[in-house]
Amino acid sequence: MNDSHPDRRAFLKTTAAAMAAATARPFAIHAQDKSGTKLPIVGTGEHTYECHHGWGEAPPKVKWFETHGCAVDKDGFIYITHRAGGGHPAKPEDAQDTTVVYDPAGKFVRSFGKAFHGGGHGIDIREDNGQEFLYLSYMFPVNVIQKTDLKGEEVWRKEKPPEPHVYDDPKARFSPTNIAFAPDGGFFVADGYGSNYIHRYDKDGKWLKTFGGTGDEKGKFKTPHGLWIDARPGREPMLVVADRANHRLQYLTLDGEPVSMDTANVSFPAHVETRSEIMMVPDLHARVSLFDKDNKVITHLGYDADWTKEVLDGFKVRVDPTRWKPGRFVHPHDACFDKAGNIIVAEWVVPGRLTFLRKVGA
Repeated sequence: MNDSHPDRRAFLKTTAAAMAAATARPFAIHAQDKSGTKLPIVGTGEHTYECHHGWGEAPPKVKWFETHGCAVDKDGFIYITHRAGGGHPAKPEDAQDTTVVYDPAGKFVRSFGKAFHGGGHGIDIREDNGQEFLYLSYMFPVNVIQKTDLKGEEVWRKEKPPEPHVYDDPKARFSPTNIAFAPDGGFFVADGYGSNYIHRYDKDGKWLKTFGGTGDEKGKFKTPHGLWIDARPGREPMLVVADRANHRLQYLTLDGEPVSMDTANVSFPAHVETRSEIMMVPDLHARVSLFDKDNKVITHLGYDADWTKEVLDGFKVRVDPTRWKPGRFVHPHDACFDKAGNIIVAEWVVPGRLTFLRKVGA
């Protein structure tokens, strides 16, 4: 969500007190079912998972606020971004790291990104010439994209592109949310909390093209929050955009020409990821959706209509962990696969929450 959105502002006014209380609660460390009963199971058939809510060791000197992004490197280490306190620190020395790294077992390894306190958002990993790099998107208060190595050492950072002149008006805002990797080594940047454009860059980070903008017709967006190159077997690579506030997925060519839309099988899609023939969509409306090679729904993980209705009633559940239910999601903001096909889910809740979905389906 974005502080500039009307629904976000209204919700903040009504839940400020609850948020303050929730941030005082500690993040759960390796949450387990202490009653001795089995952990909740979600999904169906091959796509069945055991839910480990509250996964991950509490990072030292980092106070979870809203967990936003997740990514996995080739060694299985897991990278999480969060808002780190939810805004500007009272004092510079109070700034917290916005990226936290875990080993595959959920043990804290390191953290970095103190300069972006309050703005940690999108994250993904690409290998360039045998070395892996993080591509990060930061929203307010900084509003930049950044490339770093896996320890947070900066390669470059970029602000809004001047070339398309879409930001010449001082009121035109740039607030990037996620980055997708083009097959030619370039990348796409979603201005999801800003002016609803998609920017394309080459492999050297040179701006190539801008398309989109605000609207509900094909090729236009309202909060293009997440994006991914869908290059699953048998498909021509295309850009798929989680056009969140338009309640749809949009497919576009790599040149930005609209091809198709899906409004029937998503509710409030936040991001996209593919693995083999499967496409996964974390949906802010309390579910994580899996689609087959033909984009037919396999399952909506954690979905329950009555629970979704409760979650969306004033957004109060997100700031009250006492109301969270086993086997149910509140607001999945990002999700990623590990090498074994397990899933890590990061949720837009206060305090932040990670769920490890261990694949148990044959």
